[in-house]
Amino acid sequence: MGERWEILMPRQYRWRRWVQLPWGWIALGVVLVWLSLTSLFTVESGEVGLVLRFGRFVREVGPGLHWKLPFGIERVYKFSTERIFKEEFGFRTRTVGERTEYSPPENPEEPVMLTGDLSIVHVEWVVQYRIVDPFAYRFRIADPKKTLRDISQAVVRKVIGDRTVDEVLTYGREEIADEVRRLMQAILDAYGAGLRIETVRLQNVQPPDPVKPAFHGVNQAKQEQERLINEAWEAYNRAIPQAEGEAKQTIAQAEGYAIEVVNRARGDAERFRAIWEEYRRAPDVTRQRILLETLAEVLPHVQQVLVLDPETRSLVPLLSLPATTGKKAASEEKP
Repeated sequence: MGERWEILMPRQYRWRRWVQLPWGWIALGVVLVWLSLTSLFTVESGEVGLVLRFGRFVREVGPGLHWKLPFGIERVYKFSTERIFKEEFGFRTRTVGERTEYSPPENPEEPVMLTGDLSIVHVEWVVQYRIVDPFAYRFRIADPKKTLRDISQAVVRKVIGDRTVDEVLTYGREEIADEVRRLMQAILDAYGAGLRIETVRLQNVQPPDPVKPAFHGVNQAKQEQERLINEAWEAYNRAIPQAEGEAKQTIAQAEGYAIEVVNRARGDAERFRAIWEEYRRAPDVTRQRILLETLAEVLPHVQQVLVLDPETRSLVPLLSLPATTGKKAASEEKP
């Protein structure tokens, strides 16, 4: 009877009986789960999601839980805007750990470059960058990674081609890295790539293996030359200030001596004028005083004193006085 009734039941009411079966609910649950899985998506912190509908960009979403149209109508592409990406040139990192292992690049000519003074160098460098505009990164450049590598190689070859081998190998490495970063950023901005170069680091710069011994010999000769030049400058800087100091000291002594002689002469002249004025006023007294002053200066140096009678006819030593007596007498005669 039941089967007959089902056959006689109109077609539009048969689904109700299908729903009443247990496996019908299971199928409906599977469909709902599938819809939720294809409609809900999560964007992690530090990421940006681009939603495309039938391949056309419709919106940009930030971190969190979001909804989109199911059945592949809308697709989501996630990009990390905080992660730092790295590209290696001239070498490849094989394993990272306690002891990092490196391998040569696929193209052996990648690190070989020519400097401005026609020297060949082997350059290895690293470029670190970040995605700042996911839409431009995804839709304005077909292959952003390859474009970045091509730009980096072209810019590095240009900058190194304008420098000497000494700049590339020694003191100009930081300046070269800064210039490479600046030029790369300018080109990427012109392309609208949505990338920002964080750092460019010249990791290893050295001459090619066949010319390493000759290059090291040249470097040693240059270092020896620099050492000798520095020693010569050191001796120069030590001798010249000393000679200048001695010259200034001699000039100062000569000037001091000249001032002393002039002052002494002026003093003697003033003293002579004073004596002359006194002599004019009292010639006898002045002569007597001058005589006494002269005896006071001379007698202390006399070893023997002879007192003579002006009327005697022969030279007879009447008195022999010691030098001390003469000094004492001279000191007493001083006014």
